[in-house]
Amino acid sequence: MALTGPVILGTFRTPEGFAVIKSELIDRISVQNPHLYWQDAEKIVNTIFSEITAAMARGDRVELRGFGVFFVRFREGRTGRNPRTGALVSVGSKAVPFFRSGKEMKSLLNSYARGSDIHASR
Repeated sequence: MALTGPVILGTFRTPEGFAVIKSELIDRISVQNPHLYWQDAEKIVNTIFSEITAAMARGDRVELRGFGVFFVRFREGRTGRNPRTGALVSVGSKAVPFFRSGKEMKSLLNSYARGSDIHASR
């Protein structure tokens, strides 16, 4: 049984599965809120994403109850290897974004997974 209806409405299929792009998210918000113009919905989505990004750039943790937590982990520098030549390469330290889903999201996803053909490999 595949997910149908509003869950995947407006999505497209990629080799990894279904995907929702930012413009489709904006479209959904403007359709669900007819009092908003499309440009206003776009400003809302862009503001949310930019605020999450700015908070993470400061090293802050962003917690959206029921959805999940965005946070940054710092990786130390190390010595790597060029796969083509085998030469040693210095890899600098870097910040890596992470997301941990919330309990409500995990519960919702597991309820969809039990009734559909979603595979754990995706």
